[in-house]
Amino acid sequence: MTSFPRTVTSLACLSLGLLGAGLAAADSYPAKPITLVVPYSAGGPTDVVARTLAAAMGRTLGQTVIVENKLGAGGTIAAAHTAGAKPDGYTFLIHHNGMATAPALYRKLNYKPLADFDYVSQVIDVPMTVVGRKDLPAKDFRELQAYAKAQGNKLNLAHAGLGAVSHLCGMLLTQAMGVDLTSVPFQGTGPAMNALLGGQVDLLCDQTTSTTPFIKANSVKLYGVTTASRLKSLPATPTLAEQGLAGFQLVVWHGIYAPKNTPKEAIDKFGTALRTALKDPEVAKRMADLGAIIPADDKLSPQGLQTWLEQETQRYAPVIKAAGQFAD
Repeated sequence: MTSFPRTVTSLACLSLGLLGAGLAAADSYPAKPITLVVPYSAGGPTDVVARTLAAAMGRTLGQTVIVENKLGAGGTIAAAHTAGAKPDGYTFLIHHNGMATAPALYRKLNYKPLADFDYVSQVIDVPMTVVGRKDLPAKDFRELQAYAKAQGNKLNLAHAGLGAVSHLCGMLLTQAMGVDLTSVPFQGTGPAMNALLGGQVDLLCDQTTSTTPFIKANSVKLYGVTTASRLKSLPATPTLAEQGLAGFQLVVWHGIYAPKNTPKEAIDKFGTALRTALKDPEVAKRMADLGAIIPADDKLSPQGLQTWLEQETQRYAPVIKAAGQFAD
């Protein structure tokens, strides 16, 4: 007669034990280093953002956040790698506008940006700058536009590879200027900047996180910024809109993604560590010095990033279609 209560008690203890083990497993995350995949080269603008954040996030998480540069195909190799990674909370991807442009730029894409990832948060918005080699004859953007028209396709513009945001910026810029620049792809904006510094290429449209140190060192010639208003970090520099390209505006936004079906506990903890890092005074100062802008709180969430990606995907599709350029 006493066996039933004992059995119930045993089952209850077992259930509590399993529940406790589950809670312990959730509480123990992360139990090992986390990989943050970057689609572009070390030293490039997205890499600078990733490494700055990774160091601060590691302190909150109690584990190292390892930055892994996985280059190629305008960020699609890194995105595909992350989409196919084990959804255990130990692989994340930081990517910029390229997540929104890929469906239009690539006719054969082996992942679906809107369906194959879980969303963590937006990260940072970064203005872009148009810079040229130091000895380029044009003194300002108006002179550059006239010079480019006179040179025809003899003037070239470097970018980080087909599908990269520097490629998108260059594509929009040449359309707006009404010129025919020769496109020169590189494996990342780091190598593209090195080529510009060495005088092998004429122009580059790149993020302030990459160009600001060279601008302040007077190593390149600055022709304008791509934002609607002037930047606090470069207050004397006029926007492209001020200099004749009415309505021209392009800001690079970044988001962090995880493989689909990543545990919510991992996404929540990684997201919390990210938001903590963005509030760190040293990180905030570093980002401000580079001209980067921390998004509003409503964007620093999974839903904020998902909504933004959906809007940006719809925004870029007709622009890329009109240009008639594909990356594959």
